[in-house]
Amino acid sequence: MSEPLSDHPQILSDTPNIDAPPIDTPTTDPEPKPFEVQFATRVNRLPPYMFGRINNSLYQKRRAGDDVIDLGMGNPSDPPDPLVIEKLHTAAADPGNHGYSKSNGIANLRRELASKYYRKYGVNLDPEHETIACLGSKEGFSHMCLALMGAGDTAIIPSPFFPVHMYGVILAGGNVVSLDVADPNKFLRDVAFTCENMEPKPKVLIVNYPHNPTSAVIEPDFFIDVVRLAKKYGFLVIHDFAYADVAFDGYLPPSFLAAPGAKDVGVEFTTMSKGYNMAGWRVGFCAGNSEMIRGLATIKGYYDYGMFQAVQIAAIVAMRETEATVAKQSEIYQGRRDVLVGGLKRLGWNVNPPKAGMFVWAEVPEPWKSSMSTMDFAMKLLEEGNVAVSPGSGFGSGGEGFLRMSLVENEQRLRQAVRQIGKCLSPQAVA
Repeated sequence: MSEPLSDHPQILSDTPNIDAPPIDTPTTDPEPKPFEVQFATRVNRLPPYMFGRINNSLYQKRRAGDDVIDLGMGNPSDPPDPLVIEKLHTAAADPGNHGYSKSNGIANLRRELASKYYRKYGVNLDPEHETIACLGSKEGFSHMCLALMGAGDTAIIPSPFFPVHMYGVILAGGNVVSLDVADPNKFLRDVAFTCENMEPKPKVLIVNYPHNPTSAVIEPDFFIDVVRLAKKYGFLVIHDFAYADVAFDGYLPPSFLAAPGAKDVGVEFTTMSKGYNMAGWRVGFCAGNSEMIRGLATIKGYYDYGMFQAVQIAAIVAMRETEATVAKQSEIYQGRRDVLVGGLKRLGWNVNPPKAGMFVWAEVPEPWKSSMSTMDFAMKLLEEGNVAVSPGSGFGSGGEGFLRMSLVENEQRLRQAVRQIGKCLSPQAVA
């Protein structure tokens, strides 16, 4: 027989007091407060988007019917090899390819990447432990930062910098030291000086050759010195090799992983966006140090299920069978480079032809360099000349005084862009 509730004060204490007076309903609602969304500190650390002003003006001009020549973004305008598109079509028609895929990429894709590295650079890679597929190299790089960086950690990056090299670290909670990339030997000396004089020492060195935005290049000995410094000071290395497949005049961009001991200290990111014209396909890779690859795989396992398997199958065919098309694409970019650089030089600009990449890094000519900011000069070209470019200041203070111009338009459009720039900056236009 159960005991009466009155013998259980702990229960009675939870019983409402039925003799309590009723609570009066308020006659007026309290003054409403604005609803606020508080972002995380990592988001608040990000500056305003530097290219927003240009992109907004570009959009408005095109809505108004203006024919704007866009040299601002490195977005390939040429299609992939038809063989790759056909393979994508066939693979997409297979019902077995529509489920979730492994986040690190199917085995045959990773084997094909390892085969390419051996064929092109003489680098031996274990496809299972030393390679991983990414949703474009930018995603892989950002998640590698999450795997390696945290509060109090510091990364050394090039200056000027491609934005994700700065903000991938910041979003991971880390700090950044940026070093001038123009002179490779000085850059290495500055890395050593930073490591000698900074406490705690930098955890990661981020390098990017061919460099975006400046198109600076290096020779293989550079990476031998990077490995030596990494082992001396104990930092990890991430090489962003996005423009591995776009080079001119016989120059072959060296792979970081070809340097002796490179896999002991770092990884390299590559992409099929540039030379293969597969930017929207989002196919990238990371290769090198197995522990760093494992860390990236751990992060990716929580974030994604990998890329569409039909895309991976088409990417295998691209790497295996379309190297001649990739080489031809470099020739196309070289022709465009010559048209743009030659045209700017005839206008009196100080510009050096790049040996690799998809961009020309041009110094703003006088008198405009001394009289206005690089952003204002870029806006002048857009508003008065209908030519969109990327102001160097969008890549950090080290880019002030320069413009980045992409080579994605055809030669005829590039000639037209030069004519419009010349007309915009003519003495009559200045007056």
